[in-house]
Parts: sequence; C-alpha cells; structure tokens
Amino acid sequence: MVVTYKIMGREVGSHVLAMITLGTVAAIGAVSVGGKQKAKAEGPPINATSKDEEKFIQDFLDNAAKEGQPAKH
Repeated sequence: MVVTYKIMGREVGSHVLAMITLGTVAAIGAVSVGGKQKAKAEGPPINATSKDEEKFIQDFLDNAAKEGQPAKH
C-alpha cells in the first residue's frame, strides 16, 4: 500500500520520493565535506642576499624545528 503522487504526468510512489530525498541530502553532504585541500603554510619568504645566507637561515630553522619536538627514546 503505497501512496502515489502525480508528478509531471507520472505516478511516483512515496517510497521513491523518500529515496530521492535521502540521496540528494547525502550527495549535498558529500560535496560540501569534500573539496580543495588547503596548502600547507610555509611561513614568510626568506629574503637572503646570497645563497650561503639562505642556506644558513634554512639550516637554522630546520634545527630549531627539530629541537622543538620531543626527543624520541
């Protein structure tokens, strides 16, 4: 015993309308959750005057990042 509705000249069952509604809600939810992944923030650019200075700054930042992490035993 299904209630039918006349939509655009066709008989459509209530269970079909329910499945379409649930599918639409699920699709909208999936599209809104997915999307572009944000790029990892790298910080401000290094404005070094030479390659040696840039290498020194990059090594210093790498060492500081390693020291900030807890030691692994």
